Amino acid sequence: MPVALITSKGQMTIPKEVREALNLRPSEKVVIVVDGDQAIFKPIRGNLLDIGGSIDIPEQEKPISFRKVRDKVRKGIGKRAAHTR
Repeated sequence: MPVALITSKGQMTIPKEVREALNLRPSEKVVIVVDGDQAIFKPIRGNLLDIGGSIDIPEQEKPISFRKVRDKVRKGIGKRAAHTR
């Protein structure tokens, strides 16, 4: 199991075998999801603009918080996954 060291500045180097397994290249970004006492990181593929318009937000709710958007996206993905089974 690969191990990474956190520096005094809070930085960490992703081990080579993990970068290769996830096909990560220099300057690519990852999203980190904290789930209880675990952190899961996933490469960001595509462009944020690719998901534009995928969530309909009523005018009275604008501006909307990132957490609300994230929750709506998760629910939508969950519904799609449930229908594909």
